[in-house]
Amino acid sequence: MSQDPNQDKDKLWGGRFSEPTDAFVEKFTASVTFDQRMALQDIAGSRVHARMLTKVGVLSQQDCDDIQRGLNEVEAEISSGQFEWSVGLEDVHMNIEAALTAKIGDAGKRLHTGRSRNDQVATDIRLYLREQIDLIVVEIRRLQSGLLDLAEREFDTIMPGFTHLQVAQPITFGHHMMAWFEMMQRDASRMQDCQQRMNQLPLGAAALAGTSYPIDREFSAQQLGFDQPTRNSLDSVSDRDFAIEFCSASAILMTHLSRCSEELVIWSSAQFDFIALPDRFCTGSSIMPQKKNPDVPELVRGKVGRVNGHLVSLLTLMKSQPLAYNKDNQEDKEPLFDTIDTVRGSLRAFADMMPAVTCKKDNMFKAAKQGFSTATDLADYLVRKGLPFRDAHEVVGKAVALGVATAKDLSEMTLTELQQFSQMISEDVFEVLTLEGSVAARNHIGGTAPDEVKKAVINGRLLIKD
Repeated sequence: MSQDPNQDKDKLWGGRFSEPTDAFVEKFTASVTFDQRMALQDIAGSRVHARMLTKVGVLSQQDCDDIQRGLNEVEAEISSGQFEWSVGLEDVHMNIEAALTAKIGDAGKRLHTGRSRNDQVATDIRLYLREQIDLIVVEIRRLQSGLLDLAEREFDTIMPGFTHLQVAQPITFGHHMMAWFEMMQRDASRMQDCQQRMNQLPLGAAALAGTSYPIDREFSAQQLGFDQPTRNSLDSVSDRDFAIEFCSASAILMTHLSRCSEELVIWSSAQFDFIALPDRFCTGSSIMPQKKNPDVPELVRGKVGRVNGHLVSLLTLMKSQPLAYNKDNQEDKEPLFDTIDTVRGSLRAFADMMPAVTCKKDNMFKAAKQGFSTATDLADYLVRKGLPFRDAHEVVGKAVALGVATAKDLSEMTLTELQQFSQMISEDVFEVLTLEGSVAARNHIGGTAPDEVKKAVINGRLLIKD
């Protein structure tokens, strides 16, 4: 394989080497094809680093001014799509530094004083992820707002609640949407916790041991919006806990969206027919003209696998690394970036789709009357009459057995039929055997009663307003 003997002259680390990098190895080890998405964060860190070096007297004011001007030009080229990225320059950091030096000369070469690509990339990733978490939380809030609107609209729409996917008790659709809201609320909280923990600045750790220059890390942290500098240089450049934690929170979030997707798929099936998904979020079949496939929830349900995989990938990546930085860590970015893209895309799809979901109330109500969903209400009725719960459980079980044999719901039985199992049952029993009476009776915090759903919606709006 032929090599250009002058190939490594442009490399910022090439002084020690006597032969050029193998052409395949150069492409194999380069990261610029994917880490260029952190370009603006890299420039932001370099701006502050230059100001800090000027503040402590390491750079002249003229050098700082030239660096800021040059970085402005580089940033404009990147933002307009005119910047020429070079695989030969390996990564986003060296591409930007080389372009800066070409524009302003020796001042560009002085920018890297007191830092390493190790603390530079650790800073860039945190800056980038911090911004992305903000955008993800915005999408979570948008989805939650749609769920609140749907819950308010369907606050008294009765549907069957399930355990083991068997009809259990009647609930309201609004209550079910508020369950999804609570899942998303925890997801937002986890994202914000992750963001808070990662908000420490590694810049100044240099390669691994710090630097002999009189740097001011507190100044840099304040300028870049970090709470404080990191406290140990070795840990600063080798820590990827924040990426793992983000992917962990993302895996939980995607698991929640997958569970929601599963219910949407089931509810929109012909067998359930509880809801209608908007056509713009569905597709048809190439061979069966009647089909309306819930592709968006199905795809979101499938995408949880890749996010779970990225979490395992990062855990495996870090499990055997000695301190401090190792080239292995280049493999942290693609899983992290794809997780970000997958989470943001899935949330956007859900946030756009959910407000347009329509409920088929009659079908839901009819389904709630199946499976003896008010059996627990009958047991509670007997307990209030003085019968011990276990005895009440047995009485209701026998009544259900009769209902199975006669194809009658409990509410459809006569008083005489019910009284053969307990003389404590009287005419007022039919008030608790209706679906409306059943849901209305759960009128406590967290209950499915329509009035409680309306209160939960009000409280939910206050939560996401903060």
